[in-house]
Amino acid sequence: MLTDNARGALLMVAGMASFTLSDAIMKLLSSQLPMFQTLVWRGLGVSLVLVVLAWRKGAFRVAIARGDRWLVLVRTLADTGATWFFLQALYHTPIANLTAIMQALPLTVTLGAALFLGETVGWRRMTAIAVGFLGVLLIVRPEAGGFDRYAVYALVCIGFVTTRDLLTRRMSRSVPSLTIALANAVGVMLFGLAGSATESFVLPSGTAALLLLGTSAFIVGGYVLTVSAVRTGELGFVTPFRYTGLIWALVLGFALFAEWPDTLTQLGAGLVVGTGLFTFYRERASARRARAPIPH
Repeated sequence: MLTDNARGALLMVAGMASFTLSDAIMKLLSSQLPMFQTLVWRGLGVSLVLVVLAWRKGAFRVAIARGDRWLVLVRTLADTGATWFFLQALYHTPIANLTAIMQALPLTVTLGAALFLGETVGWRRMTAIAVGFLGVLLIVRPEAGGFDRYAVYALVCIGFVTTRDLLTRRMSRSVPSLTIALANAVGVMLFGLAGSATESFVLPSGTAALLLLGTSAFIVGGYVLTVSAVRTGELGFVTPFRYTGLIWALVLGFALFAEWPDTLTQLGAGLVVGTGLFTFYRERASARRARAPIPH
């Protein structure tokens, strides 16, 4: 019989597979639908599902303080910006390369928390962050001919997502997660609706409609599975399994797009993932010391 930690780990692996499948389907849709219209269709599907989930969980009955409302709004704007830059990079960059770059997020959030939230970060974690950024440079390789604006877009996306996650840390725990997710979905959908004014309308084909249904289902599934994972197992045990998203990206990139990262990119991805795991380990060690009783 599986332990709670084992179930949590499996849920996290499934959640990362769902998110990566959603990204892969969006990449497939890039040749069939304009980007902004894709955001509208996907946002509509995701928003409807989240409305039902939020209603069933009673999220709409929770009063949100004024300060938290502003944080939710700004977080939504940051997530909307991240979505645009991410999709621009996704449409023009191998999915495994982009996913590898995004694995730097635990490092950038840790650094941002130290700079803007006053959290303590020791020299070991700062060294790990520096090494992790070196891994990112190996992936994007600024001196190489392959470095273009879409690599920059991926880095800008990291900046937006880091801002989003830091804003989330500032919110009260009373704000329902489903409310935050719904605000993001609606925000991105409205952004897509505004951008659609610059595009010629394209009626989705039967294949495109199925792909839209798939990406909507997988992004909601990824959210539900990852939330369930951290509620089922210990946070310190299940969180490192987020890095399995890179494995899924490698498999899907090869199977669907005949993409495979070169040796330097693989080395850079290994550095990013390794330093991310070390940073998480150091955060757990610091938390344990903080909870340890003071000897008398």
